[in-house]
Amino acid sequence: MTIQPLARAIGVSRRYGETTAVDGISLDIPAGQLIGLLGPNGAGKSTLINLFTGLRKPTQGRVELFGRDPRHVEARRRMGMTPQETGLPETLKATEVMDFVAAHFTRSADTRELQERFGITEFAGRQVGGLSGGQKRRLAIALAFVGEPDLVFLDEPTTGLDVEARRTLWDGIRAFHQGGGTVVLTSHYLDEVEELAERVVIIDQGRCVADDSVASLRRVSGLRRVTVRMAEVPDLPGLVAVEREGDRVHLISQDSDQMVRDLVASGAPFDELDVSAGSLEDAFLALLGRNRDKAPEAGETTAVAEAIAR
Repeated sequence: MTIQPLARAIGVSRRYGETTAVDGISLDIPAGQLIGLLGPNGAGKSTLINLFTGLRKPTQGRVELFGRDPRHVEARRRMGMTPQETGLPETLKATEVMDFVAAHFTRSADTRELQERFGITEFAGRQVGGLSGGQKRRLAIALAFVGEPDLVFLDEPTTGLDVEARRTLWDGIRAFHQGGGTVVLTSHYLDEVEELAERVVIIDQGRCVADDSVASLRRVSGLRRVTVRMAEVPDLPGLVAVEREGDRVHLISQDSDQMVRDLVASGAPFDELDVSAGSLEDAFLALLGRNRDKAPEAGETTAVAEAIAR
């Protein structure tokens, strides 16, 4: 017996005049997955989410939400969403906004529990107009969960949040997912997607260029990470990129064994050496470079970083 996905896009394209924002994407969203949707600015991530949620109609292809047209009210009642920008009534208190949204659903979550989960309790009794940008963002995120949805779309949910608020959000998303909920999350924080997602879809120039687990994508990039503690990095052959994190340096290459040999031969002092697979960010940059026919080559310094910068 074939289990139908909660949502699916079948050969979907969306054009705005001469601009193609989404170009022939097919994507299934099964129940219970937490999917990270990645891509550079203008790649088509938000447009794809708007197609899934019925805010836009495809120019070509078909989109289904719970087996229906995404604009159908019965499908939309099972879906929650936080777009990149949300307008909230500024004269209402935060708790009143949550109660107002809850009244539109036949079933709704415990709003007090949501306030605690997403760190809203401390300002729940204040008018929205008097809240900070980060507090408004937390409220907008919580509203996506008010109707006890089966599927939630979160478009850049943590933009403007501090580190503590981001961690609180991560915990809230995990709790929803562990309870059986399905999440599609876009973010320009790759560490966020790496922390949360079990499946990653990468979009570039309106097309899907990768769809796999985080671990698999790390391997696909073909990159390795040599981490050492050192003051200055010598000129090393085969060095693709250098990342600094405090007094630790990550040397990205395609051959970690040769990188270590070259590092020792350089005579530069270092300690605390560690070798690991490349990060999701390494894979992300490498895949975008390949998609634009600018694949990194051994010995080409910072080629991966330059590929995405272009």
